[in-house]
Amino acid sequence: MKPWLLALTLLSLGNGMALASADPFKNTRQVFKEAYARATSLPTDEKEDGEALRSYPLYPYLQAARIKRALSQTTNELSTVDQRAETFITYYEREPVGRDLRGAWLTSLAERQQWQPFLQHYRDESASDSLRCHSFTARIELGQTEELELDIARQWLTPSSLPDCERAFEWLRSRNSLTPELIEQRVRRALEINNPSFAKQIAVSLPPDRAAPLLRWAMLLENPQKQIDALIASPALEIDPKVQLAGWTRFARVDRDGALRRYESFVRARGLTAETASPYALALALALSWDRRPEALTYFKRVAPGDFDDASREWYARAALWAGDWKLVSNIIAAMPDQQRTLARWRYWAARATEKNGDSKVARQLYESVLLDDNFYSIMAGARLDRPVAPHPEKLVLDQAQVERMEQLPPMVRARELLLVDMRNQASSEWSFGFNQLMDSARNQAIHLAARWGWYDQAIATASQQRMFNDYELLYPQPYDAEVLSAAKLTGLKPQLIYSVMRQESLYRRDAFSSAGARGLLQMLPETARRTARKWNRPRPSPDDLFNPTINVPLGAANLRSLVDRFGGQTLVALAGYNAGPNAAARWMPSESLDPDIWVENIPYNETRNYVQRILWHNVVFSWLKTGEPQKVDAWLARIAPLSEAAVLGLAEDGT
Repeated sequence: MKPWLLALTLLSLGNGMALASADPFKNTRQVFKEAYARATSLPTDEKEDGEALRSYPLYPYLQAARIKRALSQTTNELSTVDQRAETFITYYEREPVGRDLRGAWLTSLAERQQWQPFLQHYRDESASDSLRCHSFTARIELGQTEELELDIARQWLTPSSLPDCERAFEWLRSRNSLTPELIEQRVRRALEINNPSFAKQIAVSLPPDRAAPLLRWAMLLENPQKQIDALIASPALEIDPKVQLAGWTRFARVDRDGALRRYESFVRARGLTAETASPYALALALALSWDRRPEALTYFKRVAPGDFDDASREWYARAALWAGDWKLVSNIIAAMPDQQRTLARWRYWAARATEKNGDSKVARQLYESVLLDDNFYSIMAGARLDRPVAPHPEKLVLDQAQVERMEQLPPMVRARELLLVDMRNQASSEWSFGFNQLMDSARNQAIHLAARWGWYDQAIATASQQRMFNDYELLYPQPYDAEVLSAAKLTGLKPQLIYSVMRQESLYRRDAFSSAGARGLLQMLPETARRTARKWNRPRPSPDDLFNPTINVPLGAANLRSLVDRFGGQTLVALAGYNAGPNAAARWMPSESLDPDIWVENIPYNETRNYVQRILWHNVVFSWLKTGEPQKVDAWLARIAPLSEAAVLGLAEDGT
């Protein structure tokens, strides 16, 4: 029976089909895990598979694993393996397991230059850059070159290296179709994403006069000070205005002081007017504002209104906040477009500025409007009004029958089983495949389904996808109470704060692994975990130990506790240090005590600023869930104090 027909049949059966109360695959699941592990490392034979395994929903994944392994072997029987792969892919054409094997098989065919079956089974809409490049080679070899020049030209414009496309690019050159215009476009794209080394590799094939300005652009990115000095010393030297601005922007970002010293002489040497100098002033102002430098305002004031975008306007306001220029804050917010000005962030800051400028009545009205939002700014507004804050829950009503029917759909059955055998990436693919087949009216119930399975990151991601954020009982689970309470007892941190960090760091995924190598629920780097364990007299963890909640949660909480202590009990700063590193947080400390909302608003890393703000909101939600009462938030108004000498010494001693 076709998967879609089976799905309709199951949906028509109504009640009585729930799997929630039974686990028909309990015994077979372990058999599958063992067979799958063998299939990825050893030759295995389907003849050994029992009937239960063959009937298991994940059996196609075992078959695919065996075919992949066979494809990786250099044998004389690859034609037989190709037949198996073709049969499998034809049968599972639409399903994730079929799409995954298709990619592996096509790669094998390309390596063996089997171009006819490659093209027969190639699907451009789901192809990687590598497979797309191989498809060009296949078309060249088979003489299927209609519109090929245009297709290769589009791929050529990718601003990074594509080794698998060299055969196609050579073919384009042989037809004199790799024009200087195309080469220049690719060089420019590489330069625009700050990839000067690759840009130079491509630019050398251009005529010297055409390559020269592009090579100068690359040099401006690689050695901005030297090139800016050359432009100052040679006023008559012609340069593309876009290239000149790109080089200046790079210079301002890597050397604020150097750019400050050279700004006036640069403007004079390059003959810039107040109007044409505006983008250069903006580039310098932004760089200075990220360091909270007082000179930032001087340069923001030189920027023409039309050169501001939403992001630069926000940094202008942040610089004014740091300087305590409340009239300027009001003026900047008033000049924002309606869509930006009406965000909770800027309504809150408009309220603060209005209050500072003497109109407490209007300020109170603005604070009241912010209280209706559920975020960091509603916390700050409540604190300013001396009013406890409570979330505004919007419960997603559970349709039990619909969830049970959804749970029976083949993709969802496979997703759950993949989750239970720790194949999370494949589980996510099956979930997306099944979710996309649901009627719009049923999709919100998928949140309940993922939560029922304990798949909390998927539940939260699905809710976010549908812009549903406020069912707090559903979206703020507390599945690791034993570990969290143990960590709270060890460190003296409140369980709600530990859960808040966990939710933000990993969305409750015990196997979370970041690109930087952080692991587990509280995203511990192995070195940080070892250092923390030593300090807190706990066993030295291995990297894989950090996927164990009983090890990860206490160590993560202990690390946060150490940061809180190091920063003088300032939890906001400790949270910033947890995300960006303690040295970064130390660099952001004020020279004099400062309101906490202003300090948080001026955290230069967007990720870290959002991280701190969201954790504060999570903390309010978890505390509200515990007590059912609005939460007092005035404690979050404690001013941020400068870094103590002891803290500076501690950072130096730890080498962090």
